Amino acid sequence: MVCFSTPYAPADVGYNADRLIVLNNHFQKMMDAKEIYSAWYCLARDGKVFANNAMGKLSYREDDTRQVQPDTIQRIASITKFITATAIFKLFEDGMLRLNQTVGEFIEEFKYPPFDKINIAHLLSHTSGMPSDPGTFDNRYFKSHWDFIAMSEGDNWIEAALSAGMRKEPGEEWAYCSFGYAILGEIIARVSQMRAESYIMEYIIKPCEMTDTGFDITKEQAKRHFILNEMMEKELQDFLANGPKSRGIWDKIPQTTGSMFSTTLDLVKFGTMLLNKGTYNGKRIVGRKAIEKMTDFYVTTEVRDYCWNAGGALRQYGLGPDMRCNLASLYTKGTYFHEGSGAACLIIDPYEGLVAAWFVPWVDDKWCAHGLYNAAAVMWSGLE
Repeated sequence: MVCFSTPYAPADVGYNADRLIVLNNHFQKMMDAKEIYSAWYCLARDGKVFANNAMGKLSYREDDTRQVQPDTIQRIASITKFITATAIFKLFEDGMLRLNQTVGEFIEEFKYPPFDKINIAHLLSHTSGMPSDPGTFDNRYFKSHWDFIAMSEGDNWIEAALSAGMRKEPGEEWAYCSFGYAILGEIIARVSQMRAESYIMEYIIKPCEMTDTGFDITKEQAKRHFILNEMMEKELQDFLANGPKSRGIWDKIPQTTGSMFSTTLDLVKFGTMLLNKGTYNGKRIVGRKAIEKMTDFYVTTEVRDYCWNAGGALRQYGLGPDMRCNLASLYTKGTYFHEGSGAACLIIDPYEGLVAAWFVPWVDDKWCAHGLYNAAAVMWSGLE
């Protein structure tokens, strides 16, 4: 176990320190069962960081004895979407767009049926009706937006992707669609006249003092990056030796769906900004009303979820964050969060003032509910 010094102790914020021992034991059992390689987490209450700990290995390799550290870099995958949504709301409150505007008002390819009824809110809430991510439904012959882009011979990635067609009418069904967040990134770029990645870094990441978060990793950060598998190991080695590479048509696509990296402390800074209604260390990043709108329930009871064998369940979702609160959770109703495959999680409980971020990289990419939901229950059990 590696523990970084924090400004506050658990007792200072009304948290039972013994529950951190239970949390560590929970993660250790998962490591012993070879479900996760390691675990590191950061916890804060009312903006006061009281735990920043890590346990396990830095690499998937058995012969690599380096320990993971609390400041180890990790890909945050779909938590990127949460940050992208915040950027959209900043543009919204600046009068640059409206959530009910159709995508076709910004992007020519969306002006025509069957895509002409999709609006920004549909993309934020995964209710656009466009096909969802690979693996969300059982269909071995399914081709995703990304498949159509890979097969295309031209450089119009949007036109190529829309060859995937529509699954449902907009607003009819909740279906997790990462491609929609690439389109949100394109809207950010066209409205702001900046690359979406640059806008997010300038107006969200830097003001939140998230110094270890971004889309483009430095060589120093690459040396602190968790190594999940052989492919990632080769990518990091190649980057350290030769720097970044051109990726062809993929470089044209905004990396606003799941390409960011971060640390647990940086994610807690972002979560604390949201908890503080859009301010961080006295700096206004986005307004209170924008945060309230983004984190209110948006998906109605008529809209059902069939992804990953959900069977038509009600999906509690905001305009960017997940808002499920059910038998698997101890946090307060109205809590909002986002999971990132790989795995990562960020949860903000406004009622209790608790923000938690943690990484639990899966062994062999096998998703384990207890690495996320059970771990969150242990974390929230420490509140006094």
